[in-house]
Amino acid sequence: MSGLHMDFSGAADGTPLVLLHGFGGDGSAWDAVRVELPKSLRVITVDLPGHGGSLDADGRGGAGRMAKAILAGLDAAGVTAFHLAGHSMGGAVSSLIAMRAPDRVKSLTLVAPGGMASAINADLLQRYANATSEAEIRKCLNEMSAAGFDTPQAVVEHFVAARARPGQIEALDETYRAMFPNGPEEGQGVLPADALAALKMPVAVIWGTDDTVLPCPKPPALPASFVFNVLPGLGHMLPEEAPDAVVRVLVEAVGSDA
Repeated sequence: MSGLHMDFSGAADGTPLVLLHGFGGDGSAWDAVRVELPKSLRVITVDLPGHGGSLDADGRGGAGRMAKAILAGLDAAGVTAFHLAGHSMGGAVSSLIAMRAPDRVKSLTLVAPGGMASAINADLLQRYANATSEAEIRKCLNEMSAAGFDTPQAVVEHFVAARARPGQIEALDETYRAMFPNGPEEGQGVLPADALAALKMPVAVIWGTDDTVLPCPKPPALPASFVFNVLPGLGHMLPEEAPDAVVRVLVEAVGSDA
């Protein structure tokens, strides 16, 4: 097994912001966000196990295995305390990291996170997991985004190349199956509500009202302690669709560490 791929940007020291992408993506999902973050902030962008540069890393499969592997990777990099943000599946992984290591996570930002409820567009995610051609990948990404948002050609070409790597489609299939412990027809695995509500660090949630992958919940569905930011008319791919809105929430979360 190779190691976890982590990309370091921004400041050379200080408490970092760790960014986790969603299913079928890689750290490049955060590119539009990273360029707008303060240069004084240390940023670590992680490729989830089974994705991108972490294709063969330990921790492939479900969110729990990924959380454990990412904590180990941060340990190996000498990162003790950190701010944490995750999109989609990366949101579920981030939540599990916060539950496992609450004293290390200074703030938690969940962007259209997985694991909050069983409802999920399993069919779209399965098509995305199996997509290899430019047309298939573009169709899936555009379906995941709000009407009127067209996925940039460079992003589509990036994922065409990524999917061509030996073992990538098999890794995505493995991860897809782990998302549905009782089968896709029963929805995704759900994080324990009591453990989410017990988190002591500040937690912010961002969600688009037109999310076609994970339906935007009503506020009572989330712990009352979570600060819930609803973005009207936006879809699931918020780091790409609305980087400015995501950056505003992240800058507030990291506070004086930026």
